[in-house]
Amino acid sequence: ILKDEKVLENVKNIIAVSSGKGGVGKSTVTANLAISLKHMGFSVGILDADIYGPSIPIMFDVTDKKPLAVNIKEKSKMKPVENFGIKILSIGFFTKMDQAVIWRGPMASKALNQMIFDADWGELDFLLIDLPPGTGDIHLSIMQALPISGSVVVSTPQNVALIDARKGVSMFKQENINVPVLGIIENMAYFSPEELPENKYYLFGKEGAKNLSIDLGVPFLGEVPLIQSIREAGDLGRPASLQEDSIIKHIFNEISKNMISELLLRNKNLPTTEIVKIKTMSGCSAIK
Repeated sequence: ILKDEKVLENVKNIIAVSSGKGGVGKSTVTANLAISLKHMGFSVGILDADIYGPSIPIMFDVTDKKPLAVNIKEKSKMKPVENFGIKILSIGFFTKMDQAVIWRGPMASKALNQMIFDADWGELDFLLIDLPPGTGDIHLSIMQALPISGSVVVSTPQNVALIDARKGVSMFKQENINVPVLGIIENMAYFSPEELPENKYYLFGKEGAKNLSIDLGVPFLGEVPLIQSIREAGDLGRPASLQEDSIIKHIFNEISKNMISELLLRNKNLPTTEIVKIKTMSGCSAIK
């Protein structure tokens, strides 16, 4: 826990992108949101906080890169790796591809704090934080270190994912955390074959995340279909939103606009989010 409450003064908006469970495309959504925001003219950075499964370096084709050291006001800082105009820091830069990160919570938290405060992020309109799946120690460490402007929850439509997405929204709404939820994004919403583009097949259920957003009273930011090229683009290290005049670029532009609209409302109507100051969550006790 940081005692001096350092804040990234040159970063205007810090957005946490989360998911209740793994495998729902949270990192893919983060990467494409970043590209969409960059296309709109914003300066954007990504902090890959998924300590145990960092995938942002793969999605931006920078797995062979390392942050360089720069001197800022007589202090040595990490310079984020950059590609497609997005500044990136990830634990993946400091571990081997086939190396498992076997860390206890305090070690992971220390690594994250170094990537946040020992980095020269420069001037950013948006810093997107790609959180690990679930609701755990890393999430609390991030919110104890930074005043999060708002959060976005990613889910697929099926019930097993929605149950965990509900928990994710609940975490941000906890009284001691109180991070505004800007909205829910439904990924893998439907499948349309290339030869039948007008047909929609709801492989994982229909509008599950949209209905959840209504049930929880949080905005629905949009849906992303199950498209093969999104997966292929991520694997090749070129986020699909880079494709000019593509339906994917249009979809993520709309989602980004909806997120910005909710952020503007949040900044107008709510005070700045405070750094979480709790040591343990209410209702939890240490195991003796």
